[in-house]
Amino acid sequence: MSGELTAFGALLRELRLSASQTIEGLAEASGVSVRGIGDLERGRRAAPQRRTVAALADGLGLDEALRERLLSAARAGRTAGYSPVGVRAFPRGIDDFVGREEELGRLALLADGERGDRPSGAAESLVGGGPRAAGPPTVAASGTANPPVGGDFGAAESPVAAVSGTSGPPVVAVSGAPGTGKTTLALHAARALADRFPDGQLVVDLRGTDDDPPGPGELVLGVLKAFQVADRDLVKAGPQGHVALYRRLLAERRCLLVLDNARDEGQVRPLLPAAGAGMVVVTSRRMLTGLESVHRLPLGELNPREAASFLAALVGAERAQADPVALAEVAERCGHLPLALRVAGNWLATRTGWTVRRLADRLAADDRRLDALAAGDVRVDAAFDLSYRQLTPSAARLFRRLALVPGPDVGVAGAAALTGRQVFDAEDTLEELVEAGLLGTDGDRYRLHDLLRLYARSRLEAEESAGDAGRARAALYRWLLDTAVVAGRWFEPDHGAPPPAWRGTVDLSSAEPARRWLRAEGANWLAALRAAASAGEHATVVEVAEALHWFSDQWIFWGHWPEVFGGAARSARALADPVLVATHVNYHAWALLLCEGRPGDSLTASAEALAAAPGAGHTGQEAWAHLYRGWAFRQLEDLAPAAEHLYRAATLFETVGDRHGSLQAQLGHALILRDQGLTEESIEAYTRMLGFLERSGERLEPHIADTARISVHAGLGAAHAAAGQWDRAVDHLSTAAAICRQNGNVALESRQLVQLGKALLSAGRPEEACEAFTRCVGLGPDADPKPVARSRSHLDRLAGSK
Repeated sequence: MSGELTAFGALLRELRLSASQTIEGLAEASGVSVRGIGDLERGRRAAPQRRTVAALADGLGLDEALRERLLSAARAGRTAGYSPVGVRAFPRGIDDFVGREEELGRLALLADGERGDRPSGAAESLVGGGPRAAGPPTVAASGTANPPVGGDFGAAESPVAAVSGTSGPPVVAVSGAPGTGKTTLALHAARALADRFPDGQLVVDLRGTDDDPPGPGELVLGVLKAFQVADRDLVKAGPQGHVALYRRLLAERRCLLVLDNARDEGQVRPLLPAAGAGMVVVTSRRMLTGLESVHRLPLGELNPREAASFLAALVGAERAQADPVALAEVAERCGHLPLALRVAGNWLATRTGWTVRRLADRLAADDRRLDALAAGDVRVDAAFDLSYRQLTPSAARLFRRLALVPGPDVGVAGAAALTGRQVFDAEDTLEELVEAGLLGTDGDRYRLHDLLRLYARSRLEAEESAGDAGRARAALYRWLLDTAVVAGRWFEPDHGAPPPAWRGTVDLSSAEPARRWLRAEGANWLAALRAAASAGEHATVVEVAEALHWFSDQWIFWGHWPEVFGGAARSARALADPVLVATHVNYHAWALLLCEGRPGDSLTASAEALAAAPGAGHTGQEAWAHLYRGWAFRQLEDLAPAAEHLYRAATLFETVGDRHGSLQAQLGHALILRDQGLTEESIEAYTRMLGFLERSGERLEPHIADTARISVHAGLGAAHAAAGQWDRAVDHLSTAAAICRQNGNVALESRQLVQLGKALLSAGRPEEACEAFTRCVGLGPDADPKPVARSRSHLDRLAGSK
């Protein structure tokens, strides 16, 4: 033992005796254990950290001079070269660290003994950092390990060694897909929290991705040797007693144990201490769901800002600033995954003649991206392969076929369609992939990371025939379109519930689950519809569009209705059916007008429908064509033809008994009256519509009637606002917004909220107006962007006026 350590111990003993204190008295006064103080005085423990010295100084009641003398002796005892035999420094790769404030804050709280609610759900604030250094040591450590002598495991010297009387030290399970920076976070946290763990920080590589990872016995022995437990004590205890020695050692020391790269729960459980004031951080690609009483930190990719910052640190600020657009593209094509970002950054760092744009273009091709993400002996796909090869055959097959999903995510039933398995079996397999860290979740949706999707595609091409992959895709697309038709018909008059013979794999028992399914699977069934159109399956395209016609009112700003109905119009023309042409060109006219605000193009479409409908003998579609023309002319502020077309539409709807069409014509008429400045007449027209809605009762589809009620109350609100009757305007606009919220029609709700906020301002109720604008801004991506922007502008003005 070094002279510096002896000097500290001798000084501590001298000061204790001068204060007439026993070891037991000093332990009670300082919070440092009796055995810890004894080991320090005898020079059997390394010089303690500053916080422990401060606690001892407080317990002894030292003045400033003696306190500084004790601190100096402790600093002299903590020389840079000190390291117990067999204990090595941390692996490299944690210096360029980005983000993770939330996770590091959580770890710091746990290290300080605060046991708040365990985190749940995926973390949003993520971190940069690279892969583990190749071949890290099985056991690595940092700090003062305080080796025991002669097997005498002294109590931890830290004054917070006995903070918790709960069920053992905190255990944190850090999980995530390959390459998300789990080890980097753990190592960075260990260094950042070193002062909380004066007895050392150990990193144990469990080698969980090896074909034959070490067992608990081998790992326990490695930790004991790292702490320099004497060989005679190991022999005396025998292999059966090593676990007891291990648990006793950790119970009596305040140290941080990082169990890195765990394979499964069975490998980890024997290594978790049952008592003590330390802390354990476990990293694994798996979620380790079977571990109990652990704090979970699931990690994902970086956010765009952090990814760009990490890349800039690797390639240099000058190159990054020269082309920030290209830098963002590189980050995006790396999927914001820390491992991929490091590979890309290292590639650029070693090729100083390359521009960032050159690498961005190199990564642009999906089929070459994984090959390009290789630097030296580090390949992104190699990291994925380690997890893939541990999957069961059924999980590997589903993982490969998830590359066929056209949208960003999929539900359980879609996965079942891909594999031809039962839904419950597919769900079990999906959860196996989640547990393995190869699949993410968001509610009941499952998502592959972008780079994992490319890897899955490569495995699909390598391991399955083109015919098998084509049949799997066709089965998925057929299921998507069949289900979309049944779900959409909930919103079509005279349809509603699925036919008794229908045997579906998703819940379509009412309009609400049908709405949720159509929106959740929107990207997927749209891709299937595109494929049907490209394959010339015109009857299918028309059938799907027809089924979704009235549903489109529920999701106006999805952004793809012009494509859906435009494609259906082309298919109708290919089928040479004038009724279908009139119908689907009308739908396209609606989408151009309402979804994209293109009244001129809408007029072109409705003119085609108006020409086709009479020849087909379809008065109803003739009426709809007049309606859409009236709406388009009104948007163009050409009120005379607008009024004429709306009048003709109303007459024709009445002729064929179309109550739903009549509602729309009446709404248009009331709007024209308001536009003409005939406020009282428009209020009367809206009031008559409320009576019409009441009289029609069940003869109207509920969701169509609700949409009409929204429009009527919005119109009444606008009319009363024009008359300066602000309280009545607020009442009607509040009713309109409430119906939208009740029905989940976010697009229409955003329109009502901005008008409600303006009416409240005019009524002298600014606080309520602020609430309305705030609700509008918070509605999310399905809102109409124009009222959201106006609401933000109003909020800015309100904030500036305070």
